[in-house]
Amino acid sequence: MNITDVQYVSDAQGNNIAVIVPIELWQKLTTRDDTDYLLILSSKAMKERLLTAKNRQTGISLQEACERHCT
Repeated sequence: MNITDVQYVSDAQGNNIAVIVPIELWQKLTTRDDTDYLLILSSKAMKERLLTAKNRQTGISLQEACERHCT
């Protein structure tokens, strides 16, 4: 799959008005997780915090967090 697989739809004046994208490419474009989306749109400081959290290898389970803080 490469960019040449994308097809453009033009109006009578030759203006591109739409695009046809192969489903495989569309799925890749639309299945990014929220963290990736936030990394694109965030400030430098937020990106650093997100990357630190994303790469963290330690933590506690949801159940343990609830036991500590929800009772």
